Amino acid sequence: MSHDIGIDLGTSSVLVYVKKQGVVLEEPSVVVVDKNSGKVMTAGKDAARMLGRTPAGLVAVNPMRDGVINHYDMTLQMLKYVIKKSIGNTFFKPRAIICVPSGITEVEERAVCEAAMRAGAKKVYLIEEPVAAAIGAGLDISKPVGNMVIDIGGGTTDIAVMSLGDVVVSESIKVAGNKLDEAIVKYIRRKHSMLIGDTTAEELKVGIGTAWPFFEMKSCEVKGRCLIEGLPKKVTITSKELIEAMDEPLTQIVDAVCRVIEMTPPELVGDIATGGIVLTGGGSKLRGIDKLIEKVTGIKVHIPENPTNCVCIGAGRSLDNISLMPEGVLNISRGKLAQKNG
Repeated sequence: MSHDIGIDLGTSSVLVYVKKQGVVLEEPSVVVVDKNSGKVMTAGKDAARMLGRTPAGLVAVNPMRDGVINHYDMTLQMLKYVIKKSIGNTFFKPRAIICVPSGITEVEERAVCEAAMRAGAKKVYLIEEPVAAAIGAGLDISKPVGNMVIDIGGGTTDIAVMSLGDVVVSESIKVAGNKLDEAIVKYIRRKHSMLIGDTTAEELKVGIGTAWPFFEMKSCEVKGRCLIEGLPKKVTITSKELIEAMDEPLTQIVDAVCRVIEMTPPELVGDIATGGIVLTGGGSKLRGIDKLIEKVTGIKVHIPENPTNCVCIGAGRSLDNISLMPEGVLNISRGKLAQKNG
């Protein structure tokens, strides 16, 4: 029996949906490689624990960057790992729907398809992340009504307005969760003369970060290396500082949302104003980001129950109509998929 799978191949994590089973796997997009032999030692959660802690002979690699393949061979190994872990050793190769950013180029598109085929997929189909997110969030994008989705992942923020099963206006920017982490690292380096890693920055963002100044302010003690003395150092960081630290990337995200609204036909803007904006992806978990978008746009923002899984779930629901999709082709299949899965 063959398996059909949906893969959310993200910059920060990879999620896999197996038909009739749901989301069966969620692993960090990290691979640990032996520098000398090039052999992959481990991947996923075990590899993520080694980020910043690998010995001299090993290196931890994020194979995806800004939502697209950064290291082809490592992405291939990552895909082999998650496919095998999801469906086990089986004689039958799976058909796979893979989610990609809306701004993907043809070259990047071909690279994803080729890597998935070499990793063990029988056939490969692509679907844009905001379309998958809309389907996963339960939106009926087949109707003549405007729906707006913002998917904030690790590497990209994808914004799309959909109607009649197709994307009317969209934009993809390479500013998302990872850029927020980088901004925190730079801020602490500049303000406190202390160096911290991306993992620590993410823990700060998740623990006390906020995009909205009217929430409860929290604080956290952070350990790092003093840039002046080169010795261990501890400082207390507050939520207020993180608002300042993340201001630039958050502004870029909100500006992109406003640009998409400005390009949207007035009738659809009216629909969105009535129905609201749906916010998905790991970035939606940042406290107050929905309030920030509401403040700037004047439109209510809704966050689904499980926003990080929406894209993968949308790909999984699209498996029921996989026969309607041309292999390796983006966009063409959107209308049919939306009509069936909306």
